[in-house]
Amino acid sequence: MSEGGQRIAVRADEGGERVDRFLAERTQLSRSAITRLARDGHVTVRGAPVEPAYRVRAGDDIAVDVPPEGPALSLEAEDIPIEALYEDDDVIVVNKPADLVVHPAYGHSSGTLVNALVARIAGSTGREAARPGIVHRLDKDTSGVMVIAKNDLAHVALARQLQGRTARKEYLALVWGDPGGDPAVVDAPLLRDPGDRRRMVVRAGGREAMTRFARIAAFGDGARRQALLLVRPVTGRTHQIRAHLAFARFPIVGDPVYGRKSDPSGLGRQFLHAWRLTVRLPHAGERTFTAPLAADLRAHLAGLGAPRETADPFREVA
Repeated sequence: MSEGGQRIAVRADEGGERVDRFLAERTQLSRSAITRLARDGHVTVRGAPVEPAYRVRAGDDIAVDVPPEGPALSLEAEDIPIEALYEDDDVIVVNKPADLVVHPAYGHSSGTLVNALVARIAGSTGREAARPGIVHRLDKDTSGVMVIAKNDLAHVALARQLQGRTARKEYLALVWGDPGGDPAVVDAPLLRDPGDRRRMVVRAGGREAMTRFARIAAFGDGARRQALLLVRPVTGRTHQIRAHLAFARFPIVGDPVYGRKSDPSGLGRQFLHAWRLTVRLPHAGERTFTAPLAADLRAHLAGLGAPRETADPFREVA
């Protein structure tokens, strides 16, 4: 959340009201400003963006991220190669490369995934500007599958699935250490580290967060022991997988924020890849999309040699 961020809890007697009207009464923002923020993905409930017409519920924790004042962000089309895994009139599913920021922000006003998609879906979003509907994000250096809405109907439908935890996200992560062959879960609240704004930390009073994982393969011995994990986040908090695995003492290989202080991998970014996404599309039903592991991650795995142990990556994680 930016310096202009606000967080508001919905009391038991306030449920049922539209979020744009509710926030207009509880903040100093106008209803039209809230509408623009919501449509640009800056109003979230349980970490998922909501539309202006979303009806608040008792107990909702609403986050409003108001970007700081500054020059208008560029939403011009840019010729940035993007691999499309699927596309219809409602959505586009892409394999986001590492080193690509998802959404324009101050310091990254161009060269983003949104800039790459603007021309492709121009005129189909039904908004003030042709803006792709970002309903979930990946960190700059995390690669893999993302679904982007091309119209308001799809945006609302996808956001509801993320809020209701019916969409299924699966990641591949290479970690230091070996959690063993049994599936595991980290159920620990997360909040922003007051001493380092780049990080999230496990702490009482934070937001509910749960991550499930299971080992696919184990490599090496001793201090260089590593394990490839299948990870399924139940919630969708900022840096959740990275923070939770570090908390469990299995930091992700190559992670500059949550990983080892001295990381000998030479990878250059965290080994975290959004591998599969199962979601129900407005007019195409439930679909599962898979993003092939990025080339640099495949090369790193190959360099580890044959695994000591393996398990079925398609098994059910507890």
